[in-house]
Amino acid sequence: MYRIEKLVERLKSEGFDGILLIKDSNIRYMSGYTGADSYVIISETARAFITDSRYTEQAEAECTGFEVIKWRHPAAGLEETIQGVCSKHGIKKLAFERDKMTYDLFERLSNGMKSIELIPSSGLVEGIRYVKCQEEIENIRRAAEIADNAFDEVLKYIRVGVSEKDIERELQYLIKKKGADDIGFPIIVASGKRSSLPHAIPSDKRIESGDFITLDFGAMVNGYRSDMTRTIIVGEPTDKQKEIYDIVKAAQAAGEQAIKAGVQGSVPDDSARGYISQAGYGDNFGHGLGHGVGLDIHEEPFMSTRCEKILQIGNVITVEPGIYIPDWGGVRIEDTVLVKEDGIEILTKSPKDLIIL
Repeated sequence: MYRIEKLVERLKSEGFDGILLIKDSNIRYMSGYTGADSYVIISETARAFITDSRYTEQAEAECTGFEVIKWRHPAAGLEETIQGVCSKHGIKKLAFERDKMTYDLFERLSNGMKSIELIPSSGLVEGIRYVKCQEEIENIRRAAEIADNAFDEVLKYIRVGVSEKDIERELQYLIKKKGADDIGFPIIVASGKRSSLPHAIPSDKRIESGDFITLDFGAMVNGYRSDMTRTIIVGEPTDKQKEIYDIVKAAQAAGEQAIKAGVQGSVPDDSARGYISQAGYGDNFGHGLGHGVGLDIHEEPFMSTRCEKILQIGNVITVEPGIYIPDWGGVRIEDTVLVKEDGIEILTKSPKDLIIL
C-alpha cells in the first residue's frame, strides 16, 4: 500500500482532497486490477474501485483493500456513483488526469456533480512510477529475456521472399510461445528503403537480397514491457550500409556510456546525437534518444535535447539512436537499460554487431 500512501501525500501537497484515475496503467499500478473500463477514486480515506457487472468479480479478486462499487444499469450512473463516493469521504476538490479525461466525460461529470470541483492534474501517479521497484524490474527483465529469445529464433525464419507481415506474425507468435503474456506493443518490421521509416507499419513488401531489416519489438510480462530494436541485413552489406550501421552502433554506445544516476536526460541524448552529427548525419536523426518503459511503452523520462528530468537509480529507459535516409533506408539499434548509480545494466542482450543472413 506504500504506493497509495505516496499518492495521498502528493494529493495533500497539491491541495487536492482526492483523485479520479482513468488511465488503465495508473489504475493497475495503484490497485492491481488487470482489466479495463473502470475508475478509481483515492483520497486519505477512500479506496474506491468503480466498475460494472462484467468486471466486479475480477476486481474483488485483484483489488485488495479497495471497495468495489458497481455502476451502470441496473445500478446508478457514473456521475451519481462518483458523487456518492465523494460525499462519503468528504471530497470537494477532485483531481483528474488531464491527459486521459475526454471533454465529453468532463462535461458529464461537471454537469452531474455541481458540488464537486474537478481540477486537472498531471503526473501525480506517473511521478511515483518514475522509479521502478525490484518486482517491476524483474518483470521487465523477464520481458527482455523473452524478446531476446524470440529474436534469436526469428532469425532462422527470415530469408529472401518472406514479407514484412510474415516476419511480424512469426515474431509475435514466438514472443507469446516463449512465455510472454502479450507483445509489448505493435511490432515494427521495415525492410529495404522502408527502413528509413522509424515507425513503419509492416507491409506486404517481400525481403530482397541487400535489404536492411529493422525489427522493433518487445514482450509483456505481468503488464510490464520490454523494448528493443535490431537492424540486420540479408546478403552482403555495401560499404555505405556498413558505415551507417557502425555510426549508429557507436552512437548508441556513447549514449549508454553517458547514463548514470544524477545525470540530466538531455546529456545522453547530446552524446549520441553529437556522434551522429560529427559523422555528417545529424539531420537524419530526428527523434529523441529514448524513453522510460514500464506499464506503458512510453513513460518519463523522455531523453531528448529538451529533457530536464534527472535520471535516478531504478529508472528503466530505452537507448535508441537511428539514422534514416529517405529513399535509401535506415538503421536503429535499441536497448532497454536499468539506470544504476554509476552506469547501467543492459537488459536486452541480443548481439549488436551487424547480423548478416
